[in-house]
Amino acid sequence: MSKSFGASSTTDQVLEGVDLTGKRVLITGVSAGLGVETARSLAAHGAYVVGAVRDVAKAKRATQGVLADAKKTGGLELVELDLASLASVRKCADQLLAKGETFDLVIANAGIMACPFGKTVDGFEMQFGTNHLGHFVFVNRIAPLMKHGSRLVNLSSAGHRFSDVDLDDPNFGHAPYNDWAAYGRSKTANILFAVEFDRRHQQRGIRATAVHPGGIKTELTRHMDEAALQQRIDEINEQARAAGKPPFQWKTVEQGAATTVWAAAVASADEVGGRYCEDCHVGELVTSEELGMMSGGVQPYALDAERAKALWAKSEEMVGERF
Repeated sequence: MSKSFGASSTTDQVLEGVDLTGKRVLITGVSAGLGVETARSLAAHGAYVVGAVRDVAKAKRATQGVLADAKKTGGLELVELDLASLASVRKCADQLLAKGETFDLVIANAGIMACPFGKTVDGFEMQFGTNHLGHFVFVNRIAPLMKHGSRLVNLSSAGHRFSDVDLDDPNFGHAPYNDWAAYGRSKTANILFAVEFDRRHQQRGIRATAVHPGGIKTELTRHMDEAALQQRIDEINEQARAAGKPPFQWKTVEQGAATTVWAAAVASADEVGGRYCEDCHVGELVTSEELGMMSGGVQPYALDAERAKALWAKSEEMVGERF
Protein backbone atom coordinates (compact mmCIF):
# COMPACT_ATOMS: atom_id res chain seq x y z
CA MET A 1 0.00 0.00 0.00
CA SER A 2 1.26 3.43 -0.88
CA LYS A 3 -0.49 5.23 1.97
CA SER A 4 -0.22 4.70 5.70
CA PHE A 5 -3.15 5.30 8.03
CA GLY A 6 -3.62 5.12 11.79
CA ALA A 7 -5.83 5.83 14.78
CA SER A 8 -6.53 9.45 13.83
CA SER A 9 -7.26 8.80 10.15
CA THR A 10 -10.77 9.67 8.98
CA THR A 11 -13.05 8.00 6.45
CA ASP A 12 -12.43 10.71 3.86
CA GLN A 13 -8.66 10.43 4.29
CA VAL A 14 -8.74 6.66 3.93
CA LEU A 15 -10.98 6.81 0.84
CA GLU A 16 -9.17 9.67 -0.87
CA GLY A 17 -8.83 8.81 -4.55
CA VAL A 18 -10.96 5.66 -4.25
CA ASP A 19 -13.74 5.33 -6.85
CA LEU A 20 -16.56 3.01 -5.76
CA THR A 21 -18.79 3.67 -8.77
CA GLY A 22 -20.86 0.60 -9.52
CA LYS A 23 -20.25 -0.99 -6.11
CA ARG A 24 -23.23 -2.12 -4.07
CA VAL A 25 -22.87 -2.18 -0.28
CA LEU A 26 -25.18 -3.56 2.42
CA ILE A 27 -24.74 -2.08 5.90
CA THR A 28 -26.71 -2.98 9.02
CA GLY A 29 -27.45 -0.28 11.60
CA VAL A 30 -27.56 2.74 9.29
CA SER A 31 -29.59 4.87 11.70
CA ALA A 32 -26.92 6.46 13.90
CA GLY A 33 -23.22 6.92 14.53
CA LEU A 34 -20.80 4.66 12.72
CA GLY A 35 -23.40 3.16 10.40
CA VAL A 36 -24.46 6.56 9.06
CA GLU A 37 -20.85 7.73 8.60
CA THR A 38 -19.88 4.49 6.90
CA ALA A 39 -22.79 4.85 4.49
CA ARG A 40 -22.05 8.53 3.87
CA SER A 41 -18.38 8.04 3.10
CA LEU A 42 -18.94 5.09 0.78
CA ALA A 43 -21.81 6.79 -1.08
CA ALA A 44 -19.68 9.93 -1.40
CA HIS A 45 -17.21 7.83 -3.37
CA GLY A 46 -19.84 6.39 -5.68
CA ALA A 47 -21.19 3.31 -3.88
CA TYR A 48 -24.87 2.44 -3.76
CA VAL A 49 -25.78 1.60 -0.18
CA VAL A 50 -28.60 -0.58 1.10
CA GLY A 51 -29.09 0.20 4.79
CA ALA A 52 -30.76 -2.48 6.92
CA VAL A 53 -32.32 -0.88 10.00
CA ARG A 54 -34.74 -1.67 12.80
CA ASP A 55 -36.47 1.75 12.69
CA VAL A 56 -36.87 2.94 9.11
CA ALA A 57 -38.37 6.32 10.07
CA LYS A 58 -35.46 7.08 12.39
CA ALA A 59 -32.97 5.99 9.74
CA LYS A 60 -34.56 8.26 7.14
CA ARG A 61 -34.00 11.24 9.40
CA ALA A 62 -30.46 10.19 10.29
CA THR A 63 -29.34 9.56 6.71
CA GLN A 64 -30.43 12.78 5.05
CA GLY A 65 -26.78 13.80 4.81
CA VAL A 66 -25.86 10.54 3.07
CA LEU A 67 -27.74 11.48 -0.09
CA ALA A 68 -26.58 15.07 0.18
CA ASP A 69 -22.94 13.94 0.08
CA ALA A 70 -23.42 11.11 -2.40
CA LYS A 71 -21.47 11.11 -5.63
CA LYS A 72 -23.68 11.10 -8.73
CA THR A 73 -23.42 7.32 -8.98
CA GLY A 74 -23.96 6.80 -5.23
CA GLY A 75 -27.25 6.33 -3.47
CA LEU A 76 -29.10 4.89 -0.49
CA GLU A 77 -32.14 2.78 0.17
CA LEU A 78 -33.41 1.43 3.47
CA VAL A 79 -34.85 -1.97 4.36
CA GLU A 80 -36.32 -3.11 7.66
CA LEU A 81 -34.28 -5.52 9.77
CA ASP A 82 -34.64 -6.30 13.49
CA LEU A 83 -31.65 -8.43 14.44
CA ALA A 84 -33.33 -9.40 17.72
CA SER A 85 -36.03 -11.28 15.80
CA LEU A 86 -35.13 -14.19 13.54
CA ALA A 87 -38.49 -13.84 11.80
CA SER A 88 -37.53 -10.28 10.83
CA VAL A 89 -34.02 -11.40 9.84
CA ARG A 90 -35.36 -14.12 7.57
CA LYS A 91 -38.01 -11.87 6.06
CA CYS A 92 -35.45 -9.20 5.19
CA ALA A 93 -33.04 -11.75 3.73
CA ASP A 94 -35.81 -13.38 1.69
CA GLN A 95 -36.83 -10.01 0.25
CA LEU A 96 -33.24 -9.25 -0.78
CA LEU A 97 -32.87 -12.70 -2.32
CA ALA A 98 -36.10 -12.24 -4.25
CA LYS A 99 -34.77 -9.00 -5.75
CA GLY A 100 -31.57 -10.80 -6.68
CA GLU A 101 -29.33 -7.72 -6.67
CA THR A 102 -25.76 -8.62 -5.74
CA PHE A 103 -23.37 -6.97 -3.28
CA ASP A 104 -19.68 -6.13 -3.34
CA LEU A 105 -19.53 -5.41 0.39
CA VAL A 106 -21.57 -6.52 3.39
CA ILE A 107 -20.86 -4.62 6.61
CA ALA A 108 -22.36 -6.07 9.80
CA ASN A 109 -22.29 -2.81 11.76
CA ALA A 110 -25.36 -2.86 14.01
CA GLY A 111 -25.02 -3.79 17.66
CA ILE A 112 -25.82 -3.14 21.32
CA MET A 113 -23.47 -2.84 24.29
CA ALA A 114 -23.54 -3.52 28.04
CA CYS A 115 -27.33 -3.59 28.29
CA PRO A 116 -29.28 -5.01 31.25
CA PHE A 117 -30.19 -8.68 31.01
CA GLY A 118 -32.85 -9.35 28.44
CA LYS A 119 -33.80 -11.84 25.77
CA THR A 120 -34.48 -11.57 22.06
CA VAL A 121 -37.83 -12.57 20.58
CA ASP A 122 -36.40 -16.07 20.15
CA GLY A 123 -35.18 -16.36 23.74
CA PHE A 124 -31.46 -15.69 23.25
CA GLU A 125 -29.45 -13.48 25.61
CA MET A 126 -29.90 -10.05 24.07
CA GLN A 127 -26.31 -9.10 23.24
CA PHE A 128 -25.27 -12.49 21.86
CA GLY A 129 -28.59 -12.85 20.05
CA THR A 130 -28.50 -9.41 18.45
CA ASN A 131 -24.80 -8.85 17.83
CA HIS A 132 -23.95 -12.37 16.69
CA LEU A 133 -26.88 -14.69 16.00
CA GLY A 134 -28.98 -12.13 14.13
CA HIS A 135 -26.05 -11.30 11.86
CA PHE A 136 -25.09 -14.98 11.58
CA VAL A 137 -28.46 -15.89 10.07
CA PHE A 138 -28.78 -12.71 8.00
CA VAL A 139 -25.33 -12.82 6.41
CA ASN A 140 -25.46 -16.54 5.71
CA ARG A 141 -28.86 -16.23 4.09
CA ILE A 142 -27.74 -13.44 1.76
CA ALA A 143 -24.33 -14.99 1.05
CA PRO A 144 -25.52 -16.12 -2.43
CA LEU A 145 -25.82 -12.42 -3.31
CA MET A 146 -22.16 -11.73 -2.53
CA LYS A 147 -20.11 -11.41 -5.71
CA HIS A 148 -16.78 -13.03 -6.44
CA GLY A 149 -14.27 -10.63 -4.90
CA SER A 150 -16.70 -9.29 -2.30
CA ARG A 151 -16.02 -8.86 1.42
CA LEU A 152 -17.78 -9.22 4.73
CA VAL A 153 -16.73 -6.78 7.47
CA ASN A 154 -17.95 -7.58 10.99
CA LEU A 155 -17.87 -4.79 13.58
CA SER A 156 -16.23 -6.24 16.66
CA SER A 157 -14.51 -4.42 19.51
CA ALA A 158 -11.56 -4.40 21.87
CA GLY A 159 -14.35 -5.52 24.21
CA HIS A 160 -13.73 -9.05 22.94
CA ARG A 161 -10.99 -9.04 25.60
CA PHE A 162 -13.62 -9.20 28.33
CA SER A 163 -14.65 -12.75 27.50
CA ASP A 164 -14.35 -15.69 25.16
CA VAL A 165 -17.60 -17.22 23.91
CA ASP A 166 -19.24 -19.75 26.22
CA LEU A 167 -20.54 -22.56 24.04
CA ASP A 168 -21.94 -24.45 27.04
CA ASP A 169 -23.96 -21.56 28.48
CA PRO A 170 -24.39 -18.92 25.76
CA ASN A 171 -27.58 -17.49 27.28
CA PHE A 172 -26.39 -17.18 30.89
CA GLY A 173 -28.79 -19.91 31.88
CA HIS A 174 -26.47 -21.01 34.69
CA ALA A 175 -23.82 -18.34 35.22
CA PRO A 176 -24.90 -15.00 36.74
CA TYR A 177 -25.35 -12.34 34.09
CA ASN A 178 -22.64 -9.72 33.64
CA ASP A 179 -23.27 -7.01 31.06
CA TRP A 180 -19.62 -6.60 30.05
CA ALA A 181 -18.95 -10.33 29.91
CA ALA A 182 -22.00 -10.70 27.68
CA TYR A 183 -20.74 -7.90 25.44
CA GLY A 184 -17.31 -9.54 25.30
CA ARG A 185 -18.82 -12.87 24.30
CA SER A 186 -20.76 -11.27 21.47
CA LYS A 187 -17.75 -9.34 20.17
CA THR A 188 -15.54 -12.42 20.27
CA ALA A 189 -18.29 -14.20 18.34
CA ASN A 190 -18.21 -11.46 15.68
CA ILE A 191 -14.50 -12.18 15.10
CA LEU A 192 -14.89 -15.97 15.12
CA PHE A 193 -17.78 -15.68 12.67
CA ALA A 194 -15.55 -13.72 10.29
CA VAL A 195 -12.77 -16.30 10.64
CA GLU A 196 -15.01 -19.23 9.72
CA PHE A 197 -16.94 -17.34 7.03
CA ASP A 198 -13.61 -16.42 5.44
CA ARG A 199 -12.48 -20.06 5.47
CA ARG A 200 -15.73 -21.32 3.96
CA HIS A 201 -16.01 -18.71 1.20
CA GLN A 202 -12.41 -17.99 0.26
CA GLN A 203 -12.64 -20.48 -2.61
CA ARG A 204 -15.47 -18.33 -4.03
CA GLY A 205 -13.18 -15.31 -3.93
CA ILE A 206 -15.08 -13.89 -0.93
CA ARG A 207 -13.16 -12.75 2.16
CA ALA A 208 -14.27 -11.76 5.66
CA THR A 209 -12.65 -9.69 8.40
CA ALA A 210 -13.50 -8.15 11.77
CA VAL A 211 -12.72 -4.61 12.89
CA HIS A 212 -12.49 -2.64 16.13
CA PRO A 213 -13.54 0.98 15.49
CA GLY A 214 -12.10 2.41 18.72
CA GLY A 215 -13.83 4.30 21.52
CA ILE A 216 -16.51 6.62 20.10
CA LYS A 217 -19.41 8.30 21.87
CA THR A 218 -22.40 7.00 19.93
CA GLU A 219 -25.79 5.51 20.79
CA LEU A 220 -23.90 2.31 21.67
CA THR A 221 -23.26 3.77 25.13
CA ARG A 222 -26.95 4.51 25.77
CA HIS A 223 -27.27 1.77 28.41
CA MET A 224 -24.47 3.27 30.52
CA ASP A 225 -24.87 6.24 32.81
CA GLU A 226 -22.10 8.82 32.90
CA ALA A 227 -20.74 7.52 36.20
CA ALA A 228 -20.41 3.96 34.90
CA LEU A 229 -18.82 5.19 31.70
CA GLN A 230 -16.33 7.33 33.60
CA GLN A 231 -15.49 4.41 35.87
CA ARG A 232 -14.65 2.30 32.83
CA ILE A 233 -12.44 5.07 31.42
CA ASP A 234 -10.70 5.50 34.79
CA GLU A 235 -9.89 1.78 34.83
CA ILE A 236 -8.45 2.02 31.31
CA ASN A 237 -6.37 5.05 32.23
CA GLU A 238 -5.04 3.35 35.36
CA GLN A 239 -3.83 0.47 33.21
CA ALA A 240 -2.38 2.96 30.74
CA ARG A 241 -0.38 4.77 33.42
CA ALA A 242 0.96 1.49 34.76
CA ALA A 243 2.07 0.52 31.26
CA GLY A 244 3.58 3.93 30.51
CA LYS A 245 1.00 4.63 27.81
CA PRO A 246 -0.96 7.82 27.07
CA PRO A 247 -4.49 8.22 28.49
CA PHE A 248 -7.61 7.12 26.65
CA GLN A 249 -8.91 9.45 23.95
CA TRP A 250 -12.28 9.32 22.27
CA LYS A 251 -12.32 9.02 18.51
CA THR A 252 -14.63 11.07 16.33
CA VAL A 253 -17.25 9.14 14.36
CA GLU A 254 -15.25 9.85 11.20
CA GLN A 255 -12.15 8.32 12.78
CA GLY A 256 -14.14 5.40 14.18
CA ALA A 257 -15.60 4.40 10.82
CA ALA A 258 -12.21 4.71 9.09
CA THR A 259 -11.07 1.18 9.92
CA THR A 260 -14.32 -0.22 8.54
CA VAL A 261 -13.93 1.47 5.15
CA TRP A 262 -10.19 0.73 5.11
CA ALA A 263 -10.81 -2.99 5.60
CA ALA A 264 -13.73 -2.94 3.17
CA ALA A 265 -12.38 -0.96 0.25
CA VAL A 266 -8.67 -0.11 0.64
CA ALA A 267 -6.68 -2.94 2.22
CA SER A 268 -5.91 -6.00 0.11
CA ALA A 269 -8.16 -9.01 0.59
CA ASP A 270 -5.25 -11.26 1.55
CA GLU A 271 -4.09 -8.72 4.13
CA VAL A 272 -7.34 -8.62 6.09
CA GLY A 273 -9.04 -11.92 5.27
CA GLY A 274 -9.71 -13.92 8.44
CA ARG A 275 -8.05 -11.24 10.56
CA TYR A 276 -8.89 -8.60 13.20
CA CYS A 277 -8.20 -4.97 12.30
CA GLU A 278 -7.90 -1.78 14.34
CA ASP A 279 -6.67 1.78 13.69
CA CYS A 280 -6.50 1.03 9.95
CA HIS A 281 -4.10 -1.89 10.25
CA VAL A 282 -4.23 -5.59 11.06
CA GLY A 283 -4.09 -6.19 14.80
CA GLU A 284 -1.34 -8.31 16.27
CA LEU A 285 -1.99 -11.53 18.15
CA VAL A 286 -1.12 -10.99 21.81
CA THR A 287 -1.26 -13.07 24.97
CA SER A 288 -3.42 -12.29 27.99
CA GLU A 289 -0.33 -11.31 29.95
CA GLU A 290 0.65 -8.73 27.34
CA LEU A 291 -2.83 -7.37 26.84
CA GLY A 292 -4.14 -4.40 28.78
CA MET A 293 -7.18 -2.38 27.79
CA MET A 294 -4.98 0.34 26.31
CA SER A 295 -2.78 -1.89 24.20
CA GLY A 296 -3.73 -2.98 20.73
CA GLY A 297 -4.10 -6.48 19.47
CA VAL A 298 -6.41 -9.46 19.55
CA GLN A 299 -6.79 -12.36 21.95
CA PRO A 300 -5.72 -15.75 20.53
CA TYR A 301 -9.10 -17.34 21.33
CA ALA A 302 -10.85 -14.87 19.00
CA LEU A 303 -8.88 -16.08 15.95
CA ASP A 304 -8.77 -19.77 16.84
CA ALA A 305 -9.90 -21.72 13.77
CA GLU A 306 -11.26 -24.69 15.71
CA ARG A 307 -13.12 -22.38 18.09
CA ALA A 308 -14.61 -20.63 15.06
CA LYS A 309 -15.86 -23.94 13.65
CA ALA A 310 -17.34 -24.89 17.02
CA LEU A 311 -19.16 -21.54 17.32
CA TRP A 312 -20.56 -21.96 13.81
CA ALA A 313 -21.95 -25.38 14.71
CA LYS A 314 -23.38 -24.09 18.01
CA SER A 315 -24.95 -21.10 16.23
CA GLU A 316 -26.61 -23.39 13.68
CA GLU A 317 -27.96 -25.50 16.53
CA MET A 318 -29.34 -22.45 18.35
CA VAL A 319 -31.10 -20.92 15.32
CA GLY A 320 -32.27 -24.26 13.91
CA GLU A 321 -30.74 -23.69 10.51
CA ARG A 322 -27.68 -25.07 8.70
CA PHE A 323 -25.52 -23.08 6.32
